[in-house]
Amino acid sequence: MIKRALFDVISPYFHSGKVLVLTGPRQVGKTTLLRQFGEARRDDNPLFLDCDEPDIVPLLENATSTALRQLVGGHRLVFMDEAQRVQNIGRTLKLIADNIPGVQVVVSGSSALGLRDEVNEPLTGRKLEFRMFPFATAELAASTSSLEEGRLLEQRLLYGAYPDVVNQPANARRILLELANSYLYKDILAYKDIRRPELLGKLVTALALQLGSEVSYNELAGIIGADKETVERYLDLLEKTFVVFRLRSFSRNLRTELKKSQKVYFLDNGVRNAVLNNFQPLALRTDTGALWENFVISERRKRNVHRQEFPNTYFWRTQTQQEIDYIEERDGILRAFEIKWSSKKKARLPASFAAAYPSHEFARVTSAEWFSFVS
Repeated sequence: MIKRALFDVISPYFHSGKVLVLTGPRQVGKTTLLRQFGEARRDDNPLFLDCDEPDIVPLLENATSTALRQLVGGHRLVFMDEAQRVQNIGRTLKLIADNIPGVQVVVSGSSALGLRDEVNEPLTGRKLEFRMFPFATAELAASTSSLEEGRLLEQRLLYGAYPDVVNQPANARRILLELANSYLYKDILAYKDIRRPELLGKLVTALALQLGSEVSYNELAGIIGADKETVERYLDLLEKTFVVFRLRSFSRNLRTELKKSQKVYFLDNGVRNAVLNNFQPLALRTDTGALWENFVISERRKRNVHRQEFPNTYFWRTQTQQEIDYIEERDGILRAFEIKWSSKKKARLPASFAAAYPSHEFARVTSAEWFSFVS
């Protein structure tokens, strides 16, 4: 079994007096991780509550501290899987945290919508949040080797790294199409005030076709037949349900810098290709550069989370088309990266950027030089 990096990240926080909240997309292995924690901590007599079970939910909804104390009993570790199913789950967790000392609660949810909305206010100062992704390059390489991951690079660019896809490569296409068609929008559609659900598919398709390019709310609105406000709201929901993520433009000094632009990337390459139903090999594609950029930036995000590093991230572009693909800002230092599939193309830092921001570092990420950047 491939060990998840979050196992070591989260473990030190058990019995720290905080509720541990684990969010992430469907099908990335959150339940499996909770089970592994339970196996590793048998001395805590873990209690596992699956909130998909209809008889579990009433035990947690609007429960009193007395009822919760009876439910917890002699268990020092309580897992609540898919906790967003429980109304007022934040209040329930607060009652446990405040009234049952010595009990560690770990909750998981497949969306940052319901769960985060429910727990943020009641658990202020009482929780720690962690985010789980599809497999990261470092996790896969630890199970095989960096050499093997290099050999499988095209597979990752085309099919991504969802656990079922990695473990069943022969069925990767079928798994991804099922994921895209059945699960991708499930949490959004269960959320309140979704008046035109048919627009979600159109919006995701439009974003998949514009991968790696700057996006305009007005342009997207025209493409899918909606107003700008609807596009912005649905894009926010897609980000909160871990389908896509946004990268905003960096702007400080130059008058010509684009100040409000943004790019949208997919959390997983395989999901993006499933949306378009296009799994052609790289040799036949016209979007290899965009796939590489999406892969590298997504893998870097995983790497940063697993190392508990949280830099500000951007891209940079000017009105004269000078650009940098990816920037991290940390402790006053800008780290600029040019992301190019081909190692033959020379990459140079724009002179205007270097002059405006002397406290910087610059590197390139190519298909020949990439592993250390993402792992």
